[in-house]
Amino acid sequence: MVLRQQNILESVQPSVREFLAAQPKRLLIDGRWEEARSGKTFETVDPATAEPLARVAEGDRDDIDRAVRAARRALDNEWSAVKPATRGKLLFRLADLIDEHAEELAQLETLDNGKSVTESLYLDIGYAAETYRYYAGWSTKIHGETVPVSPMVGDYLVYTRREPVGVVGVIVPWNFPMLITSWKLAPALAAGNTVVLKPAEQTPLTAIRLGELIQEAGFPDGVVNIVTGFGSTAGAALAAHPQVDKIGFTGSTETGRRVVEASTGNLKRVHLELGGKSPNIVFADAPLDAAVQGAFLGIYLNQGEVCCAGSRLFIEAPIFDAFVGELSKTAAQIQLGHGLEPDTQMGPLVSQQQLERVLDYMEIGTSEGASIAVGGERAGGDLSSGYFVRPTVFVDVRDEMRVAQEEIFGPVVVAMPFGDPEELVGRANGTMYGLAAGVWTRDIGRAHRLAAALKAGTVWINSYNMVDPAVPFGGYKMSGYGRDMGAEALSQYTQTKSVWVNLD
Repeated sequence: MVLRQQNILESVQPSVREFLAAQPKRLLIDGRWEEARSGKTFETVDPATAEPLARVAEGDRDDIDRAVRAARRALDNEWSAVKPATRGKLLFRLADLIDEHAEELAQLETLDNGKSVTESLYLDIGYAAETYRYYAGWSTKIHGETVPVSPMVGDYLVYTRREPVGVVGVIVPWNFPMLITSWKLAPALAAGNTVVLKPAEQTPLTAIRLGELIQEAGFPDGVVNIVTGFGSTAGAALAAHPQVDKIGFTGSTETGRRVVEASTGNLKRVHLELGGKSPNIVFADAPLDAAVQGAFLGIYLNQGEVCCAGSRLFIEAPIFDAFVGELSKTAAQIQLGHGLEPDTQMGPLVSQQQLERVLDYMEIGTSEGASIAVGGERAGGDLSSGYFVRPTVFVDVRDEMRVAQEEIFGPVVVAMPFGDPEELVGRANGTMYGLAAGVWTRDIGRAHRLAAALKAGTVWINSYNMVDPAVPFGGYKMSGYGRDMGAEALSQYTQTKSVWVNLD
């Protein structure tokens, strides 16, 4: 018997059923929930069952234009007069509301994305609330400085001001919808900007619910606008809009290029967090059990739909066979199922398109000569109606193979032995990406040397996939530029003005 949507929905909170029953989901523009100008809608589905969850307004260029103009009016009027402390209070209130509705939001995230509800609750929703709380504290601490100067003539007081960039377009992906939205929305609002948010078309539901909570928190109309729709229409229109001052984008490298191209009309700022093919390096002196668990979480968290996933596993030759054996055994035991079921450890991929992409790469890998140690197929039986793929380990992989160079974005890792540590750095850095890396060793000197040599925005030592709102996150090379999170992210949402005062 395959998974049935009716049975699944009977297990969720009444508020989730009530939210899903309100059809269609509308756009939030200037404080009002409206249909798309075209009247079009699209369907969002549960990837575990491939059955529909809700119909959502399909915003396009006209709706983006209305949202941007609303954001501009709010920026030029009410929002610009709001004190920093008040901005902080609004963000604190939003964080509290997210906590209050955490289980509801987690269930919506799981229904729309497929991930385990445990991951949704503690990682996505929990960390999102903490991110709003972190930047709430920053609202009163964004300031300029006085600068001592030595002019040729006269006496001057010179100071700087850090001011909001303006109207910010936020385009987020489908793998961590609530979490990555918080990474961009929280610092943008803390710095005094207004926002137009375009969530991924595959996972729009928590963005809509977030909009309701933003209104409940008391943000003025037009400060946050939410336009659901497709990347090729709504997303492209937002990236190109002449009244948008900055775009914060997380997604594929290919789409990131298009965002940059679209930004040239008014030379808007762009901040990109893109793809990855991150190396996870295990030395023979590493504690085997901890390293296997780290490699497991590094690739199989969130079904492998993680930009910084440790998808290239470099294992020192003396322990290669034992390590791959333990990892394969652990992967084979993963419990697949609907994300709302309590025993589920891994849910489905997000869509039919993503399923086909991952299955295609499995064929590519075997055609290039790689071997499958475990997995390598779509799950059948009760899971056959959903987009489930069994966790996979490739061996007999060469660095030049496509499965070792291209981002698969699924539960697929390529395991490769290494012998010469001097060659390791070149191999680890040998892709167009540079988002993250992991190092497992008891030799702390070696760990620090590798951390310096690896071309990656984040290096985890004896751990993997750790994040915190206080720590910057972003990539080198084709993994993008700019940083989310931490104090450094505020530079993406502010601009500096110098003021000269003649004291003579």
